[in-house]
Amino acid sequence: MNGYLSPGTVQKPPSPTESLSEKDAAQLLLAARDGFATHLPQAAAMHNIQDLTDTPSNPRSVDSTAPNSPRIPPVRQNSGTQTPRVRPHATTLNIPGMTRSKVSPDGRIPERDVAAKLVIVMVGLPARGKSYITKKLQRYLSWQQHETRIFNVGNRRRIATGKPAAVHPRLAPEPARLDPPVEAATILLNGRPAHKAHRKETSFLHDPPSLDLNGSAKVDGDGRLGGDAAAHDENDQSAKFFDPTNKRAAEVREQVAMETLDELLDYLLDGGGAVGILDATNSTIQRRQNIVDRIQAREPNLGILFIESICRDPNLLEANMRLKLSGPDYRNKDPAKSLEDFKARVAAYESAYEPLGEYEEARNLQYIQMIDVGRKLVQNRLTGFLSGGISTYLASFNLSPRQIWITRHGQSVDNELGRLGGDSPMTERGHCYGQALYKFITHKRREWLAEQQSKVAKASFPPLPGDNTPPYPEANQELEKNFCVWTSMLQRSVETAEYFDADDDYDVKNWEMLNELNSGQFEGMTYAQIARDHPDEFRKRADDKLNYIYPGVGGEGYLQVISRLRDMVREIERITDHVLIIGHRSVCRVLMAYFMDLTRNDITDMDVPLGVLYAIEPKPYGIEFHAYRYNDESAWFDEMPNYVPQKASRGSF
Repeated sequence: MNGYLSPGTVQKPPSPTESLSEKDAAQLLLAARDGFATHLPQAAAMHNIQDLTDTPSNPRSVDSTAPNSPRIPPVRQNSGTQTPRVRPHATTLNIPGMTRSKVSPDGRIPERDVAAKLVIVMVGLPARGKSYITKKLQRYLSWQQHETRIFNVGNRRRIATGKPAAVHPRLAPEPARLDPPVEAATILLNGRPAHKAHRKETSFLHDPPSLDLNGSAKVDGDGRLGGDAAAHDENDQSAKFFDPTNKRAAEVREQVAMETLDELLDYLLDGGGAVGILDATNSTIQRRQNIVDRIQAREPNLGILFIESICRDPNLLEANMRLKLSGPDYRNKDPAKSLEDFKARVAAYESAYEPLGEYEEARNLQYIQMIDVGRKLVQNRLTGFLSGGISTYLASFNLSPRQIWITRHGQSVDNELGRLGGDSPMTERGHCYGQALYKFITHKRREWLAEQQSKVAKASFPPLPGDNTPPYPEANQELEKNFCVWTSMLQRSVETAEYFDADDDYDVKNWEMLNELNSGQFEGMTYAQIARDHPDEFRKRADDKLNYIYPGVGGEGYLQVISRLRDMVREIERITDHVLIIGHRSVCRVLMAYFMDLTRNDITDMDVPLGVLYAIEPKPYGIEFHAYRYNDESAWFDEMPNYVPQKASRGSF
């Protein structure tokens, strides 16, 4: 035999046990039964494994003649050769800076996801705090980087009758001169000083379309009422205009409401908006159904959320009515007569008012009933991340009088050297700042208490002529409050609060979420070093500071700071005590942007230098704001009258 098979001969595959002795074969059977290989001698076991495998002992030595399998790229289901997708895309959580997808690389709600957008429809009688709620919602959602705008039916009516509208706050122009470290870095990068360029101001107002009052009024080119309508403006704004039996006025109110809604829908569907808030009474089922029908006729996938504000607390109603008397419809008019007319207006609405309830529930409509501005919340069929977040935010509301103080820490060693980030201790100057801060806050705390007690003693209702200060609904409660001092977990912030920590009358707490923005691989570097060694990164951040994220492990950007401060803002809104926040530049910028309702671009531009202390006092109509600058010579704080937040120097980190 030469080892070759003769033609037609079929070789029988060897049995796995042919080469084993009878003893080894018996052990193999025992191993198979018991599931162990320990019964086999090592050599026999290895021989058996090689016989049973299909893989050659050295697969690399075997040349395969089979062709490689071709790679078939994935085919999109909505491509030209496939049936187009019919069902809407999933609408899940979108957080700018924290989520990213192909259709939304920046984390904002994409234009495609119409179902993730939201129309908020306010419901409630006059003097129930609807405008207060809408302004806070708009401020919070915009701060969270969701494009949000209020569409107030009453403002539209007033604009049509020639009354001015409010302008969105903006930062004051940047200073003419750059900060020395930034100027040095800019010269190093560009070879010359930066130009004194100023950003062009843009308008945040959209003039509403002209009103058609069926020939009874003329509308000029500015969308304002002219002719006889202007002459009867005062009557139109009185209680008679809101009487449900006044059919002519009812038609006008309905037309104004629907045109305002159309403007809102244009903003959401064509203007890049994410949330539109329709601020009006919307007090009847028929009006609300008309709104739903109009929205669904335009875009059936848009989300709709009704928010009804109900007031049962007489103190809250009194405060709201006083606030209305200083509003645009009654400003500079006799308070007693204005109050009488306003009560008649409320009575006119009450005669036809229908609260949210079974009608909306039967149609699976989302709604939130907010009773006494957050004391109690009732909600129905909330869907979507925006609706859920709004409910959580509304639950944090309170109208308690209090002060919110914000400042940066005292000077640190790294501040003195111009370095970014780090965790260096304070300098001697920084410790002096902390001591002066403790003394000044203690003084202002006592001063505030005396002022509040005086206001409560002098309050009257109805208000006297010239008295435009609405009382707090909770003013009769205990005004002696706790005082919280919150710091980050970095040394310079903790050390600034050392004098507060030694006083049992202050409650000091350290928060990691208040830590400074992490500069990643640039931690400990100066501006000049970054500009010299990483010019591309320097330019990239200067061009878009809001969306920029520092490279390296742990690197953050402003959007990440906003996200981690979300719970902090809710906690500030929830507590009824005073609070002092000793933070860092990025943290103070983000918090100030929330309370000051700054625009997206202004968040990163606000100048927050060391040694400046900001005081924010929430009011039923907004906030009262003061700023103080530390004086090294007097070791005290000097108020800066009529202070307007400034833009930081161009190119500042």
